[in-house]
Amino acid sequence: MKLGLFFTVTFSTTWACWLAAIALGGSPTSFPTAVPYLLGGFGPVYGAIAVRIRRGRRGEPMPARTVPWWQGPRLLWALPLLVLASATVLVAAVLADLLGGPAVDLTEGRELIATAGGIAPFLVGMLVAGPLAEEPGWRGTAYPRLLASMSRIRAGLLLGAVWAVWHLPLFFISGTVQADLGLVSWSGLMFTLSVFPMALLTGYAYEQAGVVAAMAVHFGVNTTIALLTLTSPVPLAAVLTVLAAAAIVLLTRQKTREAPRTSPVAAGRL
Repeated sequence: MKLGLFFTVTFSTTWACWLAAIALGGSPTSFPTAVPYLLGGFGPVYGAIAVRIRRGRRGEPMPARTVPWWQGPRLLWALPLLVLASATVLVAAVLADLLGGPAVDLTEGRELIATAGGIAPFLVGMLVAGPLAEEPGWRGTAYPRLLASMSRIRAGLLLGAVWAVWHLPLFFISGTVQADLGLVSWSGLMFTLSVFPMALLTGYAYEQAGVVAAMAVHFGVNTTIALLTLTSPVPLAAVLTVLAAAAIVLLTRQKTREAPRTSPVAAGRL
């Protein structure tokens, strides 16, 4: 897999920056804490760059399962996947409401947009902080290399576990979503577990249309959760459940479509 370099650079740069943010104290939106906080979020990109530099120096080819981001019409998959990602969270919020959880409400979401300076700055911030800072690394670099030696389910779950651990310092930076949820809480647990179906869904999106599609799914889920202010255990548990259901359906459908191409004879297993 040759992913040691990627994980080493990703974790060392991210955790060094986020530990500095913890030491500085204060909000991740205020100076100077904002600087290491923002830089740390790009750890997966630093890891991806390190891998590409090494691959270029050694003259190694791209992994066989790499999906180029420039592949034309397939990029159109990004839009329906974005809608699907947002819809899963919205369905989860409505389901939680029906089960006695908080009612679906955009009041705090509007305040969040106002605080950001408007809809455009808010959307740009949501795109940069997460999808753009992470997906070129997690899906664009690590995922295709994992697929070289394991199934997409195992690759997605393994990457989900790594992704969940990577987030841990955020629980100790005052003012982050994770810190507000709490590490030792039902909300914190639901957030951590939801990373696993998210990894499966973004992996599915990557295989459909590359990093752009993975970013679309990541952006759709994060932005909708932020706008609906889903922070209590019941709606977060609903998000986890609906994301997992969507991942199972999509991956099962993907496997069914691919089955005729890998018949026992064609695969050499008689």
